[in-house]
Amino acid sequence: MEASEGSPQPVERLLATADRLFYAEGIRAVGIDRVLAESRVAKSTLYAHFRTKEDLVAKYLHRRSDATRTRVTQAVEDRAGQSPTARILAAFEVFDELLSEPGFRGCPFANASAEYPHHAGIQAAIADDRAWLPALFSRVLAPVAGQAGSGLAAALVQLYDGAVAGAHLDRAPESAVTAARTARALLAAHQVP
Repeated sequence: MEASEGSPQPVERLLATADRLFYAEGIRAVGIDRVLAESRVAKSTLYAHFRTKEDLVAKYLHRRSDATRTRVTQAVEDRAGQSPTARILAAFEVFDELLSEPGFRGCPFANASAEYPHHAGIQAAIADDRAWLPALFSRVLAPVAGQAGSGLAAALVQLYDGAVAGAHLDRAPESAVTAARTARALLAAHQVP
């Protein structure tokens, strides 16, 4: 059942398939047998790396978070010599790209939380994802916003959350552009350069 030489490693194929199916169709709607069949991975390989489907779900969420975190952080760091406002708006440019991708189906973490509200491993993956963006914004704002930086960072995160919800529920991918305009106005109101 394992794929031929030259193809991605079994665990990578398993995670890529789980990511695609869980995000597109919902976690509970996709059985583990389907993930195995479409990834061409043996059940023994799955259970050698993940004790349960929920462990696979937690890893899928961490993988999604890492990919987004890397992309957004890179965009912000690429503008390290620019103003805090330019750096924050770089994040919103990436959000615009993400929310405009074909097959966008909302926030994978909100979706997972709705399906697994009490699973500790899945909730930990969600909590981990929820922490990095406010930390990034707070770090960018700290030199110019001082104590107000964490509150401003929280407001910017809420703008992102609203853009995600609007892009999904209203089928309005331009919601990230609206959020960016609002972020710019909010930063200007707080006299952030």
